[in-house]
Amino acid sequence: MSTTDIIIVFIISFISFLTGWILNSVIGKRSLATAKKKAESILQDAQSDIENLKKEKLLEAEEDIYQQKQNLEEEFRSKKNSLKALENDLLTKDNNIDRKADLVAKKERDLFINERELKNREHALNNRQKGLEESIEEANRKLEDLSGLTSSEAKKLLMDNLLEEAKKEAAHTIYQMTKEAKNSANEEARRIIISAMEQIVSNHTIESTVSTVALPSDDMKGRIIGKEGRNIRAFEIVTGVDVIVDDTPQAVLLSAFDPYRRELAKLTMEKLVSDGRIHPGRIEEAHEKVMVEMDDHFEEIGEHVLHEIGIHGFHTDIVKTLGKLKYRSSYGQNVLQHCQEVSEMAGILAAELDLDANLARRAGILHKIGLVVPKASESNYSKLGYEFVKKYGLNPIVLNAILAYGDKTEAISPIPVLIRIAEEISLKRPGARRDVIESYVKRLHSLEEVADSFEGVRNSYAIQAGKEVRIIIDHSKADDAQSHQLASDIAKKIRKDVDSSNQVKVSIIREFRSVDYA
Repeated sequence: MSTTDIIIVFIISFISFLTGWILNSVIGKRSLATAKKKAESILQDAQSDIENLKKEKLLEAEEDIYQQKQNLEEEFRSKKNSLKALENDLLTKDNNIDRKADLVAKKERDLFINERELKNREHALNNRQKGLEESIEEANRKLEDLSGLTSSEAKKLLMDNLLEEAKKEAAHTIYQMTKEAKNSANEEARRIIISAMEQIVSNHTIESTVSTVALPSDDMKGRIIGKEGRNIRAFEIVTGVDVIVDDTPQAVLLSAFDPYRRELAKLTMEKLVSDGRIHPGRIEEAHEKVMVEMDDHFEEIGEHVLHEIGIHGFHTDIVKTLGKLKYRSSYGQNVLQHCQEVSEMAGILAAELDLDANLARRAGILHKIGLVVPKASESNYSKLGYEFVKKYGLNPIVLNAILAYGDKTEAISPIPVLIRIAEEISLKRPGARRDVIESYVKRLHSLEEVADSFEGVRNSYAIQAGKEVRIIIDHSKADDAQSHQLASDIAKKIRKDVDSSNQVKVSIIREFRSVDYA
């Protein structure tokens, strides 16, 4: 490139720069003018907003000042009213204090006047007392002169008379109280015993000497008899019971007076019939197995009875021994059922008398456990039962009740007495012991027939299971003295003509009624 070309390029560049600078200056001035106008507009708007905001704030401040002024005025009025009320209260209290001060002053004056009057009265009474004492002394002197007794002698005589009269009144009062106490005690005792008897609901069953074993078919009877009767003979020898095979369909009868032997024989027969194999060797084997299983059976029976009466915690040996009582009877009465009845009744009686019902039930269920202890008899079973259960750590009161039941020792608590009462109630109720119902009813009819045979008897009733005959007589045919004689005559004839093991009470009722109508 030549020098001319470089100069031309430089000149062109300079002209371009100059032109751009001129254009930029013109455009910048115009932009600056526009910006100034916008700035002036914004400034005017801002000043307008400031003026408006200033006016709003002034209005808010004036409103706030007005509201605070109103609140202050309201508070001032409230405090003013409170002060006025306090001022009124103070004025009222001042008035009350003034009135009370007047009342106190008046009372002080009244007290002073009363005190002065009391002193005057006291002085007058003292004078009268002196006069009375002098009069009494004078009267005593005159009485001593008239009676010939000194004052001390007269006092002693008077005290003796008063003491004798007091003794008579006290004796009469004691008699009345004793009579009322006896009547009340008898009534309460009857109520308690009747309540206990009402709460005992027992199944009274008469056990026979025969048990029935059901058979699947009549063909089984031939197998029980065996060839030429060898099976039935072996069974009777092993079990000790009589086997009765008759026309009763699908059943054989086992007869024995010992309920335990009869139960063993029944279970043995049922096992043989279930198995189907019946021969002498199998009979002995089944019988021995049943005897071993009876221990568990006894335990189940004992646990069931104890559960029914709500007793727990006995040793297993005691439970098993209790179970054996089921197969023991006394005069036809099941001993286990009897002990359960005595236990429940003793518990009820103990609860009525605020005694320990649990101990009473425990003593009741165990009071005849000695009957199934080895070598027991009717004369020593209480002692044997006591020695049997003593080793199991029972309560001393329960042990004492078992021993005291047989009169072997003195009772240490009322519970043994309750056991005897419950025992008598259980034994003497109708149907407790084996007693044919026909003979029982006949005996009651006999008592009434004996009473009806006497003249003047209108009605007679045998009550309390034949222990009492209540007789209603005609009041016009017998007086009180004749009533006593009639009761004695009827009692003599009952003793002579009626077969009764119990004492019979004869009660004569003589009633007079007067009836009129208006």
